[in-house]
Amino acid sequence: MSTSNSQGSRRTARFGAVAGAGVLAASLTLTSCTGSQPPPGPSPSTASTGGSTSPSAGPSPGSSETGGIPELVENLAPSVVTIFTEGGLGSGVVYSADGLILTNEHVIKGNTEVEVGFADGQRVKGTVKASDAVTDLALVQADRKGLPKPTYQSNLPKVGEGAVVLGSPLGFENTATAGIISGLHRSIPGSASNSLSLVDLIQTDAPISPGNSGGAVINMRGEIIGISEAYIPPSAGAVSLGFAIPAATAVQVAEELLADGTAQHAYLGLTPGELTPQIADQLGIEASTGVVVLAVDGDGPAGRAGIRPGDVLESMEGVALNAPEKLLAELRNRNPGDTVSFKVKRGGQSLDLKADLIDRPTQ
Repeated sequence: MSTSNSQGSRRTARFGAVAGAGVLAASLTLTSCTGSQPPPGPSPSTASTGGSTSPSAGPSPGSSETGGIPELVENLAPSVVTIFTEGGLGSGVVYSADGLILTNEHVIKGNTEVEVGFADGQRVKGTVKASDAVTDLALVQADRKGLPKPTYQSNLPKVGEGAVVLGSPLGFENTATAGIISGLHRSIPGSASNSLSLVDLIQTDAPISPGNSGGAVINMRGEIIGISEAYIPPSAGAVSLGFAIPAATAVQVAEELLADGTAQHAYLGLTPGELTPQIADQLGIEASTGVVVLAVDGDGPAGRAGIRPGDVLESMEGVALNAPEKLLAELRNRNPGDTVSFKVKRGGQSLDLKADLIDRPTQ
């Protein structure tokens, strides 16, 4: 899977395990772009100024609600920016009128200063204000005021409703692609060993490409419903499989970052791994699903709860755990201070253990 940078009533807490990995994840691409120049062909200003709809997206879903995708793009384009770094480029979305921009952490990673490009052609200096690698979100302060802040939708979209992606794929600024919401609460199989961010995502078939990272996914009412995060490329056999961080998660993290520069994450203190038949056989257990514990922080919640390396976590709070990413997604909905119960398989034993989650320690 690839990232797109060319390179509820209860507060949602993110998971902080000791580590986070697999076959599909190797194909995943984050949506930032490693080159700041677009490929040969029409210039961005000619090809996509005002936003262009992907010809493969089909009819304009839900266009009757607002007057159509062209109007949506025209209204939202001033709120979506391109972020240029020494290593490449990505996208961003206006978070406040005074120049605060929301984007992905992997877009600005390793940079303290960036350049922010706007739909009207103006480019200004940007300073990285705060970032959170666990959720892959960051805030950039652009040297420009009076920006149009879009509406961030706090509710999840419905599967099947229309979606438009705005950003700068491969450096083509102000590009729009359209499709539908394909799924909710998606986690990328095999991603847990590489990233804690690729869980509980929105899936869309609106084309997402390198450079879209940190850009906007909007609904047919012109509201931000997600921040573009990653896609699975065609080389992996995928057709229009893109993923976005829900807007509610992005806003929550942004507010925490604004408050003190950090975001809270519920910490369990173990390294989860995939349970394969071979591993189950080695452990001497009869279990076909679950999450194997590869390592435990002895001083962390899992260690204090009595969870050991080699244990298999079968469920958490009654929810079956069929993959490491499922554990991450479930813990994302918990807060530091919560007590969570696990059903654990250890050899021929079945145990009920409880862990008191804490805030993720600073690295």
